[in-house]
Amino acid sequence: MQSYHIAIVGATGAVGLELLRVLERRSFPVASLRAIGSARSAGKSVRFCDDSIPVEELTDSSFDKIDIVFFSAGGEVSRKYVPIACQADAIAIDNSSVFRMEPHVPLVIPEINPADVRSHRGLIANPNCTTAVALMALYPLHRVFGVRRVFAASYQAVSGSGARAIDELRQQVKDVVDGKPEGTSSGIRVDQLSSQIYPHPIAFNVLPHVDSFLESGYTKEEMKMQNEGRKIMHSPEFRASVTCVRVPVYRAHSVAISAEFERPISVERAREVLAKAPGIELVDEPQNNRYPMPLTVAGKDNCQVGRVRVDCAFENGLSFWVSGDQLLKGAALNAVQIAELL
Repeated sequence: MQSYHIAIVGATGAVGLELLRVLERRSFPVASLRAIGSARSAGKSVRFCDDSIPVEELTDSSFDKIDIVFFSAGGEVSRKYVPIACQADAIAIDNSSVFRMEPHVPLVIPEINPADVRSHRGLIANPNCTTAVALMALYPLHRVFGVRRVFAASYQAVSGSGARAIDELRQQVKDVVDGKPEGTSSGIRVDQLSSQIYPHPIAFNVLPHVDSFLESGYTKEEMKMQNEGRKIMHSPEFRASVTCVRVPVYRAHSVAISAEFERPISVERAREVLAKAPGIELVDEPQNNRYPMPLTVAGKDNCQVGRVRVDCAFENGLSFWVSGDQLLKGAALNAVQIAELL
């Protein structure tokens, strides 16, 4: 088997570290690995296959003799350096949103549209993490019943905002638990907590605000499920109205979905379809308190779907709940699966 010279841009970030673990765990054929980061990260080291890999500062020459480069350092870095990587004849797999909707750039979930990889021109985009988790459950149903539109609400973990957001939630919880009593209060109030990552405290709170707001009133994150879903599923008429919510969970996103289909659908048939779908597990025993949760999918490759029921507001409708580790299927795992297709 051919081995590849690999680079990871953003190697010390939450997704970058997960990429290292996924490449090692799946025995990806790595001839050499170059860990790349910002000037602040240069000089640090990361672990890969029991070796300590020094982190190099990102420069224009970082991609010399590299076959595949994973980008997970944010949109600004991707916008500047992905073209440089492609000019160096490396294949770029980009986790940012910068190139996803470019017509000539494949946007790929390997369980859904693996053939799209073949049309790449040196760049393949990784989908939005919430979109990836949702489509893992929605697409198998779409293939059989033809999805028309969905209404959805996401419950997104703070790790979707990076390692600093995890630290902020952890510190805010500690501040409340360890806070000094004020008068008759048992501790400091949540609204007194310091916040740098989000506009409000995330501990003991939920924020109906993920990404920046558009003139329509939706956020950029909320529009990604419709726009990216159309491209990935090759379904230009697909419509999605989504409210994205940040919740005080460290890891793994969940999405509540109500979907309307073109053809009649039953719970029994839907469960059959979902049980056979790759990359997703049917966990649907509500009478035994078994349903998908962030706690049960964190650190796992497969997403889980449950709470499957006939939607009482749609003619051919189904409601269900899906959870998935957004650092894995929503980012690192999906990116490595794309590389495996190459």
